[in-house]
Amino acid sequence: MFFRELLLKTHTFNQINGMIYRVQTDKIEKAFFKGKAIIVSGPRQVGKTTMLESILHKYHDEVLILNGDDATVQNLLNRPNTQQIKTMLASNKIIFIDEAQRITDIGLTSKIITDKFKNVQLILSGSSSFDLYSKLNEPLTGRKRTYNIWPITWKEWENHIGYVKAEQDLENRLIFGFYPDVLSNEENPESILIELTESYLYKDVLMYEGLKKPTVIKKLLQALAYQIGSEVSLQELAQTLGIAPKTVDAYIDILEKAYIIFRLSPLSGNLRNEIKAKNKIYFYDNGIRNAVIGQLQPLSIRKDVGILWENFLVSERVKQISINKDLRQFYFWRTTQQQEVDFIEKVNDSYFGYEFKWNEKKKIKFPKTFTNSYKSTDTGINRANFRDFIYLEVKSKKKS
Repeated sequence: MFFRELLLKTHTFNQINGMIYRVQTDKIEKAFFKGKAIIVSGPRQVGKTTMLESILHKYHDEVLILNGDDATVQNLLNRPNTQQIKTMLASNKIIFIDEAQRITDIGLTSKIITDKFKNVQLILSGSSSFDLYSKLNEPLTGRKRTYNIWPITWKEWENHIGYVKAEQDLENRLIFGFYPDVLSNEENPESILIELTESYLYKDVLMYEGLKKPTVIKKLLQALAYQIGSEVSLQELAQTLGIAPKTVDAYIDILEKAYIIFRLSPLSGNLRNEIKAKNKIYFYDNGIRNAVIGQLQPLSIRKDVGILWENFLVSERVKQISINKDLRQFYFWRTTQQQEVDFIEKVNDSYFGYEFKWNEKKKIKFPKTFTNSYKSTDTGINRANFRDFIYLEVKSKKKS
């Protein structure tokens, strides 16, 4: 009964029609009892624990749920021997360890459970990849299945509220994003976003060992928020922030590992005038991006609609690629003469170019230099056809 007292509190959030169904649910459950540990990672407050508890609910008394934030749990799971683990497991068929990165030698403990207790399903969850992957990758080589959980995707949201309501809600989502607490508090999303940003956004980042400049991190995020859609210069950011370019690069890497931002690399082939060194940076969630710079006003009075539209499309596409474990590679393309393509995918040896426009009446033209050099299939993405793009339903075959 002692371990039952360590059960996590349920964080379920309700919408009008109940909890939002996450597409990862079936994928994770189908991986149960296949001899592999299951690792679930993602940002704070995106519903990882809620989703896992919805899966585990049907197993009733066969599940042991432990919280890695609990000091007692940390001590018990730090280098236990096989007999101690057997005693802890008792008759349970599933052990779920939340915030597993808090446990010092969780990698070794996980290896013992996976190797010695073949009939037990181990599930590990964490809110950052700082320590979780570094602690688990080597011990669990060949013994794990990994799943990243993001804020609610557009597809999940549309499935939940229906096509018409989702269509009516699109502008709100460009401003407030898809964090569950934001979606479930329609009357005051601004305060929820501010709370998320101040209380959770920086928590893992600032806890990272050796990171002692929270003000710099905040200023860096603000600078990146204003530069969506443009190449980011480490040198310019370093001058603005008063730190070394290598430090800027290291901080960006930390923000990526905290699932706040991600980089998009330039496509560079044989053309001499292609930009090769600078990356673009996007936020995984529009609401977080807007909260960071304190701009949550309606879309109708904003001057950054194009930036919000591009960040929304790219982040949704990248999330779907991750969810589907798709092997396609993605880039942007730009030359020193400012010819550009917003988003490019390489599928095997074929290239697919995409340009983004919020206004569906605005004409989209692709640079012939790009199309001819890469023999690409090019598609304009706008308000009318964006679903095909973010659902990964844009054709990935060359035109005959």
